[in-house]
Amino acid sequence: MCKDRNFIWNIFIFAVAKGSGPLTKEWPCVLETTLKTRKTMSNSTNQQRETLSVTYVWMSVTFCVCLVVSNIFIPRLWQVGPLPVQLTGAVLLFPISYILNDCLTEVYGYKKARLTIWIGFTMCLFVSIASFIVTKLPKPMFEDSYAAAESFNSLFGLVPRSMIGSLLAFIAGSTVNAWIMSKMKVATKGRGFGWRAIISTIGGEATDSLIFFPIAFGGLLPFRAVISLMFTQVVAKTLYEIVILPVTSWVVRKVKAHEGIDTYDNNISYNPFKVNEI
Repeated sequence: MCKDRNFIWNIFIFAVAKGSGPLTKEWPCVLETTLKTRKTMSNSTNQQRETLSVTYVWMSVTFCVCLVVSNIFIPRLWQVGPLPVQLTGAVLLFPISYILNDCLTEVYGYKKARLTIWIGFTMCLFVSIASFIVTKLPKPMFEDSYAAAESFNSLFGLVPRSMIGSLLAFIAGSTVNAWIMSKMKVATKGRGFGWRAIISTIGGEATDSLIFFPIAFGGLLPFRAVISLMFTQVVAKTLYEIVILPVTSWVVRKVKAHEGIDTYDNNISYNPFKVNEI
């Protein structure tokens, strides 16, 4: 109420300054027009604030958590049963980020997916810097803590290097994934979500692996091992996508129904750096 009084008083001062006193015929018109303008601006502001729904925020948070944890799991290599195949620990969670990327692009469009991608990038950058700083801290006071500190440093000492590769690969791979999904949706008029999800995942994962593995493991593993990791990661993550595709399709349908939207990216900018456009 106090704010409204101040607002009306400001209108009064403005009207007097313009030569329209409160007793003149122009004063009611000035007041009515200004109040309408204020109401319109308020409604416009509220609409802008409502562009990011709770569901979108939760999906974006889950996306970022999977991404950050996956980067921490990268140094843990493991063999697939008796097969001569080696994977990283990230394969357990990282494909989920691509699945969520597909969901975000399909429901909310490329622009909101691009915003989520850059939020994930920022979080990974923060973890990378923090990991580097912590591993450079002085030794513990007591010798019985040396072993734990060395183990910590040996694990997280790899994280900054893998993070650099991951950040570059992630931006490129995720953007390619969202771009393919968005373009194919417009071209197919929304049909064939399953095929679009698989094709976009192959494109994104291939781009990601071609950039990430040479940076993260080059010089640490033999060349053939790096090539093998690149190939097996793309295959494993694509198979992951195919296996979980029924769940992904179900989630997309539910979110579309809940949000009441189904975005088509017609006449938008695919510039990956236009984060302010949502």
